[in-house]
Amino acid sequence: MYNVMAIGNALVDHEYVLSDAALDETELTKGNMTLAGIDEQQQLLAYFKLAEIEPSKQAGGGSAANTMYAFASLGGKPFYACRVGDDQQGEFYLKDLHEAGVATSEKSIHAGGVTGSCVVAVTEDGERTMQTYLGTSSEITAENVDFDALTQADWLYIEGYLAMTESIQPAMTQLRQQAGIHAAKIAISFADPAVVKFAKDGLLNMLGNKVAVIFCNSEEAKLFTDKKQVKAAARALLEYCQTAVVTDGANGATIAHKADDTSEIEIYEVATPVVTNVIDTNGAGDNYAGAFLYALSQHYSLPECGRLASEVAAQVIQQFGPRLASQDYRDIAKRVLSA
Repeated sequence: MYNVMAIGNALVDHEYVLSDAALDETELTKGNMTLAGIDEQQQLLAYFKLAEIEPSKQAGGGSAANTMYAFASLGGKPFYACRVGDDQQGEFYLKDLHEAGVATSEKSIHAGGVTGSCVVAVTEDGERTMQTYLGTSSEITAENVDFDALTQADWLYIEGYLAMTESIQPAMTQLRQQAGIHAAKIAISFADPAVVKFAKDGLLNMLGNKVAVIFCNSEEAKLFTDKKQVKAAARALLEYCQTAVVTDGANGATIAHKADDTSEIEIYEVATPVVTNVIDTNGAGDNYAGAFLYALSQHYSLPECGRLASEVAAQVIQQFGPRLASQDYRDIAKRVLSA
C-alpha cells in the first residue's frame, strides 16, 4: 500500500548563484520557469562557464519528486511515476529517490532517452529562476505510468508542469478515472506562474470536474481566478476543489475549504515563520505541498497541516537546494505535530 502515487517530470537540478545583473544577461524571466531545447540549455551552461560562474550544487529535482521526497522523509509511503533515460543522470536520479524511500517503476526508464535537466539560477534575494530542458521527460506517456500503483494508493498527486506536456494528457484522464474507481483523492499543484499563463487548458484537464486539493502560490491563484486579493482567489478556487492552499511567502498561507455536503466555507490563515536569511527559494512550494499532504494523509487538521508545511518550507529556503536531510524533516514534524 502507498499513501500517495505521484506523477511529474524527472529532472536533475544544476544550481548557480548569481547577481541580478548576471541573470539579466541570460534574458530569463526572474522567478519563472522557461522551457528550453537542448541547444538553448547548452548555450545557457556555456554562458555560465564563460562568466566563470560555477554550479553550487547538483541534485535530483522535479517538482513532484521534491514533494514526494519530503513526504517520504516525514514517514509516508509514496510512489513516483516519471520518465528518465537509461543514462548516468537517470540512474543517479532514481537512486536518489530510492534512498529516500520513494518507490518507482522500471516503466519510468526509457532506453536511449536523455534525462532532463533544470538550470536553477538563484539571485542574492534568494529568488529562483529556472530554465528546463525536459529531455525524455517531455515524451512521458501512459506507458511510463504504473497504473497498478494507484489501485494501492489513497492519494494521487499531479505536478502542474505536466499541463505543458501534451503526450501525457490521455494518461491524466485515465488516472482521474482510476482514482474515482478506487476512491483515491486527487491533489494538484499549479507549480509555476508560467503554467497558469501558458497551459491553463492542461490544468483544467487535470482538474476534471473537481479535485480534493489544489496547491498554488498567490501569483498563480490570482492568474488562474482573475482575482486581485489572495483570500478572494482562494475562495474562487473552491469551484475546482474542496481545499485550496494558497501560499504567499512571508505573508503566510490561506487555506479555503468547503465540504461537499455544506455551503459553508472555512478560511484558515497560517502564519509563516520569520526567516531573516533567505538563501534559496527553490523547492519551497514543493516541500510545502509534501509536508501538507503528509499531515493530511495522517488525518491532522488543516491548520496543523499548514503549520507543518510552513515550518518545512521555512527551513528549505535557508539552505541551497530543494531538499532537506531526511532527519531534518522528522525533527520538524516531531516539534510541530506534538506541540
